[in-house]
Amino acid sequence: MSLGDAFHVFDTTLRDGAQREGISYSVSDKLAVARLLDEVGVGFIEGGWPGALPKDTEFFARARSELTLRHARLVAFGSTRRAGVRVAADPQVLALRDAGTSVVCLVAKSDVRHVERALRTTPEENLAMVSDTVAFLVGEGRRVFLDCEHFFDGYAGDREYGVRVLSAAFHAGADVGVLCDTNGGMLPMGLGRVVAEVASRTGFRLGIHCQDDSGCAVANTFAAVEAGVTHVQGTANGYGERAGNADTFAVIAGLETKLGLSVVPPECLVELVRVSHAIAELANIAPDTHQPYVGSSAFAHKAGLHASAIKVSPDLYNHLDPAVVGNDMRILVTEMAGRASVELKGRELGIDLSERPDAVGRVVSQVKELEAAGWSFEAADASFELLLRAELDGAPAAVFTLESYRVLVEHWGNGAVISEATVKLYVDGERIIATGEGNGPVNALDQALRTALTRRYPALESMELADYKVRILEGRAGTGAVTRVLIDTTDGPSTWTTVGVHENVIEASWHALVDALTYGLRHPRADDHDVSGTLVPHQHQ
Repeated sequence: MSLGDAFHVFDTTLRDGAQREGISYSVSDKLAVARLLDEVGVGFIEGGWPGALPKDTEFFARARSELTLRHARLVAFGSTRRAGVRVAADPQVLALRDAGTSVVCLVAKSDVRHVERALRTTPEENLAMVSDTVAFLVGEGRRVFLDCEHFFDGYAGDREYGVRVLSAAFHAGADVGVLCDTNGGMLPMGLGRVVAEVASRTGFRLGIHCQDDSGCAVANTFAAVEAGVTHVQGTANGYGERAGNADTFAVIAGLETKLGLSVVPPECLVELVRVSHAIAELANIAPDTHQPYVGSSAFAHKAGLHASAIKVSPDLYNHLDPAVVGNDMRILVTEMAGRASVELKGRELGIDLSERPDAVGRVVSQVKELEAAGWSFEAADASFELLLRAELDGAPAAVFTLESYRVLVEHWGNGAVISEATVKLYVDGERIIATGEGNGPVNALDQALRTALTRRYPALESMELADYKVRILEGRAGTGAVTRVLIDTTDGPSTWTTVGVHENVIEASWHALVDALTYGLRHPRADDHDVSGTLVPHQHQ
């Protein structure tokens, strides 16, 4: 084994991870995911099952000319020959050879119950299937890893048969025997004990593949490493069938920062967050904000006690520097916020409050009062920044002064529903009346505001609503309840979130919408010629 081969990070996002409910990658998606995985430095990327799935066969064909990998080697996955079929005549095995990869990962039954009941063959024939297929592919110049399916369940009932499967593979030329917790039911203590025992009995190079049905896939992986495995398998963001697989990103981060193993190139660790989110986009799954290491909330602090300690030293409440994995620390401003939370949040937003204790105190009081009424700034940094700067700047003149707005919803006999909004504003002393139509009242209000303001503020042309969320707050029932609205707005490079609260959903939306446009115009990212002056808040009342 070369130094670079001493420890394997093997990713199976494109094969096992693609079995997650709701995921369906195109071939172009698979190529894009493979490139991203290469950027975090994994050693092996399992691309799929050629011969069994037409899409995977096409992927391997296109990968030969379209995929250039710097760190990883592409792996074809498939099963051993079928029972009673010569290996050289089995089309599935030939498809593995023809995929053109230097590495093949075979899956084989290692639980005798599965051999007899699922494969409906004899234990001896299964051993021959393993030996014949490994030897054939090694003879074709392929490096072979063997996934021992259901190894731990099988070992619990028969301590010998799984070891015999491993022996058959290694004697035929396999490089790694991967012990698979296929049902995901193992806990770290028992799994580590079995791995150590098998390693001691065989002396073979072992790997680990853990499903997450018991919530222990990552912990089980670490237990296996501690017991001696030097090959770990996982999927991006833990994607996979049922509860998923061990999360490749959490495994890499833990091996590097907790166990002190160098498993990816030094420049790759900082790419974990970016790649995690990019793969989530390709999978069309919202990133898990609470995912360890790479989630946007992984280093977010809410309690005032935490913020006070972090103000002294960030490592008092962070288990590692977030920048190591490409993440950031965030301070959440809520009703739990104290002076330290507001001061740290200001620092995060580029506002120095160290010499303004009076303003900090007023902001703390205002946040607590507003949150008691249903406002939430935890996910609405833009609205909080507007509020904060209003306290510092003395609430200067707004981007516009509202005279009135009106929204009409018309339902036609043919089923069409048309929303129309009219706004009456004053901009720099000029009275402007504008209307807009939309597919809903908020969209119509947005269109009317843009019509009224774009001539004066052309930066609005680059902004658009990216998301709109409505939540009925607890405390009242039915249609009379207080409503909270969150609006995400983007200008392309940046996205910001604003909040509005009111008993009337249109008025709540108006608050959030005005904050969104005001923030976009008054924030330093806007062009200087579009608007001048300091940030201005919409008044929450």
